[in-house]
Amino acid sequence: MASHLFSRKSLALLLEEMAGENRLRRVLGPIQLTSLGVGAIIGAGIFVATGAAARNVAGPALMLSYVVAGVTCVFAALCYAEFASMVPVAGSAYTYAYATLGELFAWIIGWDLILEYAVGSATVANGWSGYFQSVMAKFNLAFPAALAGPPIIYDTVAGRFVGTAGVINLPAVLIVTLVTVVLVKGIQESASFNATMVFLKVAVVLFVIVAGAFYIDPQNWTPFAPYGMSGVSFFGRPLLGQTNASGEPVGMLAGAAIIFFAYIGFDSVSTHAEEARRPTRDVPIGIIASLLICTVLYIAVVAVLTGMVSYEHLSVDAGVSDAFKQANLPWAELLIAAAGVAGITSVLLVLMLSAPRVFLAMARDGMVPQGFFGDVHPKFRTPWKSTIAVGAAVAVMAGFLPIDALLRLANIGTLFAFTLVCAAVLIMRRTNPHAVRPFRAPLYPWVPILGILSCLMLMFSLPVENWYRLVGWMAIGFVVYFTYGHRHSALRKRAAAEAGG
Repeated sequence: MASHLFSRKSLALLLEEMAGENRLRRVLGPIQLTSLGVGAIIGAGIFVATGAAARNVAGPALMLSYVVAGVTCVFAALCYAEFASMVPVAGSAYTYAYATLGELFAWIIGWDLILEYAVGSATVANGWSGYFQSVMAKFNLAFPAALAGPPIIYDTVAGRFVGTAGVINLPAVLIVTLVTVVLVKGIQESASFNATMVFLKVAVVLFVIVAGAFYIDPQNWTPFAPYGMSGVSFFGRPLLGQTNASGEPVGMLAGAAIIFFAYIGFDSVSTHAEEARRPTRDVPIGIIASLLICTVLYIAVVAVLTGMVSYEHLSVDAGVSDAFKQANLPWAELLIAAAGVAGITSVLLVLMLSAPRVFLAMARDGMVPQGFFGDVHPKFRTPWKSTIAVGAAVAVMAGFLPIDALLRLANIGTLFAFTLVCAAVLIMRRTNPHAVRPFRAPLYPWVPILGILSCLMLMFSLPVENWYRLVGWMAIGFVVYFTYGHRHSALRKRAAAEAGG
């Protein structure tokens, strides 16, 4: 049994499976893939999280926080692009881990990706609800308090959960339901819907940068790093820099660990490799182009916001729109809030698009029930059952849970996935040196090594509670694997058949 836990899926077998009939429809080109990447990245991170991170953690130095987080993502993106060009099938990092680290590690990373996309989706749905309700308020419309938010929230000052007047976050549930319907209908329709949303929000982001530049007061950038340039901790214990009243690290590097959430999504492009028309070329383009575009836009937006308004006065709920409100531009505030709704919708769509495709890859390998998670709709050619299941789970989390308490769990899960992908590139270069690599991560081995180190630095800079939650989720995953996945492993059955035959 122990030897089988680390059995690897050969590159030849992965390529052989691509010829099967139960495949997804190849309809996505480089522009659509880049749009999906931008759609996944620009959203709640910039429209919601920026104000809180600048005000409470990094100050104007949040500009450098985005640089650090972006560089970390570049290292991982180059490694993702190499794998996506070699093995253009659904599954993303799960498939890459299966080919390099073995079945057990593949299960760990697949289970981790599901956590990333599901919790990320629920968090984004909550952000969408907040922005949508702020737009409604402009027209003197509002949901009843019982339907406007979850029944409990996490009080960061008191360090505990507290009750609210809410019963369910109905707007969040409704948008998750709508997105689920769109995703079941088909990837081409989803990509077209996403492209429209991406155009709207990128246009507004450019408006924020250009219009806001006229209202910048350089004095607002002083002091540039009020919380310092560090903020590194190890399992919750501060090593370098200042801490806040709760003992959590603050500073530029701490800001990078927190706003890393803003970058979650570029890796989702690799989950659509099986739906790309020319995956060996188009997927690397989509991954790298979307990441570079968003990094430049992020840095510019933060520079404008912290220049328009002192970091101490930024809104923690809707920093972008509130900055224009403080500049006495109410019409711009409404425009930005409306764009925030569109922008966050596209993020939700791409994240919820990705989780079922990870399930699909795992189902093909027998890790989860094939009849349910591996069922591709005969007409729409989408993994419709798993899409509905993911939609239901996200709706429950978004409707009833205080997602703010789980936000950093999505960060640590994503960083863990990036670490394994970077390590997998090092392993694959040694175990399969002659494999065809249409795209190769440059500056080998430094790019994957720096990717591993930078991801670990940000992981260790997150509060220790996130490690506990990650361990708890992984414990559940091990129970599922050893009670079902290991017993039904397609690779294990294949090996047994070959040995017996």
